[in-house]
Amino acid sequence: MAAAPIVRDLGRAEYLPTWQAMREFTARRDAGTADELWLVEHPPVFTLGQAGRREHLLDPGDTPVVATDRGGQVTYHGPGQVVAYTLIDLHRMGIFVRELVYRIEQAVIQTLDAAGIEGRRVRGAPGVYVSDPASRAAGALAGHAKIAALGIKVSRGRSYHGVALNVAMDLTPFSRIDPCGYAGLRTVDLATLGASLTWRAAADRLAERLAQHFTT
Repeated sequence: MAAAPIVRDLGRAEYLPTWQAMREFTARRDAGTADELWLVEHPPVFTLGQAGRREHLLDPGDTPVVATDRGGQVTYHGPGQVVAYTLIDLHRMGIFVRELVYRIEQAVIQTLDAAGIEGRRVRGAPGVYVSDPASRAAGALAGHAKIAALGIKVSRGRSYHGVALNVAMDLTPFSRIDPCGYAGLRTVDLATLGASLTWRAAADRLAERLAQHFTT
C-alpha cells in the first residue's frame, strides 16, 4: 500500500508562483519523495494548455492569460473554486496517465455524490459533467454542463497540475471562453445546482477522496 499523500492547504495564491512551485517540486523529487495534494484558490486567471488555441479565448478582457504546460485547452480559475493539484509518482503507484485521470474524476464524482449531485464522465472529454438540458454544446457534450475541469502534466513519471471544482463562484468569465475548447459548453458550480457547500467543506471532502484514491 502506498503512503497517503501529504495534503497542503495553500489558501488564496497567485497562479504563476504556484505553477512554478509545482514544477520545482516535481523536478527535485526522487523515488523517496512523498506524494502531495495541494489545495488552493486562485485570483481570476485564464490558463491555456500546451496545445491551447487562442481562438477559444473569446473576450478575456483585463483578466490575465497564462500559457501553461498542462494538457487541455482553456479554462478559468477564480475565487469560489477549489483547485486540487495532484503531485503523484505514477511509477510508484504502478499506474499510467489514463488511470490517474480516472481516479481524479472518480474523487470529484464521489464529492458531488455526497452533496446530492450526480456527476458523470463524457468519453473523450476529461473532467466531470452534470446533466444540463439547456446546454448548447454539440456531439457527446450535448445535454451536459461542466462542473470540474482537469488538466495534467507528467514529467519523468511524476504528475502535477490537477483538477478545478466549481463551488460558489462568479461564472461570468466562462462565457468569455470556449470552456476546455468546446463552443457552447455551459459551466456550472455547486451553488447553481442548489448545494450550499462552503469552499472549505468542498476542499476537505475532495482532498479526502483524492487521498484515498492515491493510497490504495
